[in-house]
Amino acid sequence: MSSVFNVFNISSSAMTAQSIRLNTVASNLANVDSIIDETGQPYRSKQVVFQAVPTTTDTTNVSRGVRVNQIVESAAPPRLVYEPNNPAANADGYVEYPNVNVVEEMTNMISSSRSYQSNVEVMNTAKNLVTSTLQIGQA
Repeated sequence: MSSVFNVFNISSSAMTAQSIRLNTVASNLANVDSIIDETGQPYRSKQVVFQAVPTTTDTTNVSRGVRVNQIVESAAPPRLVYEPNNPAANADGYVEYPNVNVVEEMTNMISSSRSYQSNVEVMNTAKNLVTSTLQIGQA
């Protein structure tokens, strides 16, 4: 029965991690045309880094969940757009826009959404198995 509860722990950790990933993607997409962020610096795309972590302290039966290890800024160069009349333009007339790739972000959003939904299905299946087991025990 403890293995069923491990399924809940693993799926819930994945759902939490994917939720953070979705929020990060949403932030990137919201700032696709932002010249500066809240600190006054050019906005940089952010990516989520996952890490596998044990879900139990039992060393004989190690199952692993996932957590967000960190959120890192992309090292990709900014997108330069020629806008000489823009007050944020440099001496050459270019404005540095965020290095957010909309296609990549939409792909991340779809991937994250599907992963989240898959983990919801895993939890529902585990719940149904536990419920069926309890009903068999009552009969």
